[in-house]
Amino acid sequence: MKTTRREFLHKTALAIAMPTIIPSRVLGRDGAVAPSNRIALGAIGIGPRGRLVLDAFLKQPDAQFVTVCDVQAANRRTAKMMVDRKNGNQDCGSTREMLEVLGRDDIDAVLIATGDRWHAVATMFAAKAGKDVYSEKPCAMTITECADLDDTVRRYNRVFQAGTQRRDVANFRYAVDLARSGRLGKIHTVHASIYLLEERLDWLPAEPEPDPQECDWDRWLGPAPWRPYNGEYVRGQWRCHADFEARGRLLDWGAHTVDLCQWATGMDGNTPVEFEHDAGTIRARYANGLRLVMRLGGFNNEGQWHDLGTCPVRFEGDDGWVEVGDAAKILAEPASLLDGYRADGMAGTDPTAHVRDFLNCVKSRATTSSNSVATRSSHIACHAAALSWRLGRKLAFDPASELFVGDDEANRMRRRARRAPWHA
Repeated sequence: MKTTRREFLHKTALAIAMPTIIPSRVLGRDGAVAPSNRIALGAIGIGPRGRLVLDAFLKQPDAQFVTVCDVQAANRRTAKMMVDRKNGNQDCGSTREMLEVLGRDDIDAVLIATGDRWHAVATMFAAKAGKDVYSEKPCAMTITECADLDDTVRRYNRVFQAGTQRRDVANFRYAVDLARSGRLGKIHTVHASIYLLEERLDWLPAEPEPDPQECDWDRWLGPAPWRPYNGEYVRGQWRCHADFEARGRLLDWGAHTVDLCQWATGMDGNTPVEFEHDAGTIRARYANGLRLVMRLGGFNNEGQWHDLGTCPVRFEGDDGWVEVGDAAKILAEPASLLDGYRADGMAGTDPTAHVRDFLNCVKSRATTSSNSVATRSSHIACHAAALSWRLGRKLAFDPASELFVGDDEANRMRRRARRAPWHA
């Protein structure tokens, strides 16, 4: 059918005059977030912990996941269902290839919640690809990897948040404020709880490798040394194995608790200068005389935990002390230190507020609460402490050079090779 010039102009005029109906959600009204103000994300590593953090992200109205990535098909399916349920469609992508996620131009940031062996390498690849990063801890497997991660994040000007979420949990923040404000007097000792130190060097018995589409064993190993497949590893029994978990399990809790001790005493960007292990307890000393004690058990005189939950820390000053843990509780002496404190009931394991801090910083380009500089120093302190335990001797450490003083063996253990081709 032919359209005359007059008919065309008439229809065009009507189209211009007709008001365009735009859904309110597109404009960011009625509680919705406009697409232009959303942060597009990809998830890399979505096992049990990854899904817990993913759920915290999905509760944020301005976070939109567009793809999920895991070497295990079952994890991919579960995470995709979570995202599709939130988005109200079936559009979320799914892949086992991390580089496919990082190569997408429509992704602003990534959640990295793989096993320990992958955290630093994946973060550095992401930073080089122009993505902001929320990475679960421990964020690096060695002292030099901690430094490499921080250097790379800052070189590429990325927003980075380590998954040390207790920096954004109310009772921990209150305890840290007591220490930093001077209300405890001069702080002389800080206590960080840790797991039982343990390190396995054996291999589990070899089993036939599964179909890579269901579980890609080569990708699961990533930068870790090769070893035969065993299903227990991918079902979570990789912990304690030296190739897969950061040194001696110390960073499992220490990445949180030593980090809080450093934050409370203004030591972000610094580390102790001396480490010594004795019967399960590691004692460290800073250049200014401050003492850091890492140990199992509680911190009171009887050596028992107060009923504060996991990951407790204690800060002791000349005028009082405060102790806090994951159960959203806090103790202090004198008790008047808690006047005005109001508990919000958030457990120390809840990443919700920490995720919110990350998203805010992605938008503002501000520094996160658990930024790469703070993570570098607190993780290095943990690694140095673990090496004191592993070598069975007192170690002197230079925070400026990040080298052990007069100990070649300890310095060789500051790094380890990464399996090709995963050289970030």
